[in-house]
Amino acid sequence: MTVEKDQDQTPMKNASDVAEKLAALGSMDAVKESGAFDELMGFIDRGEIQLDGKDGFIQQIIRAGLERGLKSELTEHLGYEKGDGQGRFAPNSRNGSYPKTVSTVAGDVDLQIPRDRAGTFTPTLVPKGSRRTGGLDEMIVSLYAGGMTVRDIAYHLETTIGTELSHDTISKITDEVLDEVAAWQERPLEEFYPILYLDAIVIKVRDGHQVRNKAAHMAVGVSVEGIKHVLGIWVTENEGAKFWAQVCAQLANRGVKDVLIACCDGLTGFPEAIEATWSKATVQTCVVHLIRAANRFVSYTDRRAVSAQLKSIYTAPSIEAAQAALEDFEASELGRKYPSAVATWRNAWERFTPFLEFAPELRKVIYTTNAIESMNYQLRKVTKSRGHFPSDTAAVKMLWLAICNIEDKRARERFKDAAKKGRTPRAGAGTHLVEGAGTNGWKQALQQLAMAYPERVEPYVN
Repeated sequence: MTVEKDQDQTPMKNASDVAEKLAALGSMDAVKESGAFDELMGFIDRGEIQLDGKDGFIQQIIRAGLERGLKSELTEHLGYEKGDGQGRFAPNSRNGSYPKTVSTVAGDVDLQIPRDRAGTFTPTLVPKGSRRTGGLDEMIVSLYAGGMTVRDIAYHLETTIGTELSHDTISKITDEVLDEVAAWQERPLEEFYPILYLDAIVIKVRDGHQVRNKAAHMAVGVSVEGIKHVLGIWVTENEGAKFWAQVCAQLANRGVKDVLIACCDGLTGFPEAIEATWSKATVQTCVVHLIRAANRFVSYTDRRAVSAQLKSIYTAPSIEAAQAALEDFEASELGRKYPSAVATWRNAWERFTPFLEFAPELRKVIYTTNAIESMNYQLRKVTKSRGHFPSDTAAVKMLWLAICNIEDKRARERFKDAAKKGRTPRAGAGTHLVEGAGTNGWKQALQQLAMAYPERVEPYVN
C-alpha cells in the first residue's frame, strides 16, 4: 500500500490525533510503512499518551475506527465519495452529523454519527437506538456467568471502564440469552444414551416475600462417542421422585428412546420413576452417595476407618464376594458400633449390585454420579456468591450460562492440550459447547456394554 508523504509528515499531537491518523491509514502494514507506529511508540515511551481510561488512546482508536466505518457506510449508501463533484447531481447527499455516546469494553465513547438529507441512512456498525457495542454485551454476559450479580456488574463497569449502566439495562442484556436457553432446553436429543446421570443441587430462589431452598435438577447423558452432554436443567420446590418422573418423560418426548444404565442417588422412588419411562434401563445407585449416607451418623474420628472397610464391598470381584464383605463389616467392631451404616447398604443392596457384574473398565464409569458432581461443584462456586435468585427463570438462565462458561474453559483446555501433544483437536474443541469432557476409558467401557447389551448397542455403533 502506498502512503502519501504529506500524510506521513503530519505531526501527531495527542491521543485523538494518533487515533485519527492510524484509522485513516486503514491497515497495520500501512501504519508501519508510514512510520506512524514508531511515532506512536515514542509517544507511549515518553508518557505523552495515556493508553486507557477516559479519553485514553484505546477509547480514541475505537472512536476513530467506528467513525471511519460509519463514513464508509454512508459513502456506500450515497454511491459517491465525499468531495466528489457528481454528488451535486445526486438525489441524496451528506447532512453533517449528530453526537452519540456509545458504551464499549473500553468505556463510553463520544461519536459523531454521519447522516444524510433524505434520512434513509441506517448504519449497521452502530445501529439506531443502540447505545452499546456487541463486545460490551458479551463482557456483561460473561461476568454474569461468572457469578456476579447485576448490582456487582454495574459497579464493576463504573469503576473499571467508567461506563454507567442501569440495573434494568444489564438485566435486559442478560435476558437476551433466554431465547437461546429455551431452545437449548427443548432441543431434540439423541435416541440412545448408554449412560444417564441424574442429580440435583440446592439453590436459593425468592418466592414472593420469602427466599426458599429449591432443587435444580440436572441430567447428563453420555453419548455413544463417550461425550457427556448436559440434557437439561429444571428448578422445582424440592427434589422428589415424582418430579424426576416428569423429567424422564420430558427427555423421552425430546427423543431419548433407550438408556442402558441410569446412575442416581438413593432417593426413595427414584428407580421406579426412571423405569416408568425406560423399562429396560438398569438403575445404579451412586456408590459415593451410599458411602456418604453410611457415614452420616459415624463420628468424624471413625469415618476414615469405616470408609476403608466399605471399600472392600464396592470393589469386590462379584456380588457374592461383596455380600461376604458386608457381613464381615457387620460383624466387625465398627459394624457393631454403627449398625445404621450396615442398614444403609442392606436397604440399597438391590440397586447397588448391578455394576458388580461388569468389568473394572465399566465399573469406573457407572459406580458414581461424579460426572454431575464435578459440574455441581463448579456451579456451587458460582451460585454461592449470589445469595439468591429473583425467580426460577433467572436461576435457570444463570446455571445455563455458568455451564457454558465451564465447558468453554474445558473445550479450550482440550484444544490446547491436543495442540501441545501434536494431536488433531476433537471436532468442536475451542468453540462454544454445552458438554463435558470425554469419558476416560470409554472405548473399553463401551465394549463391555456391547457384550452385555448387544441388541441395544450395535444399532447405534458405527
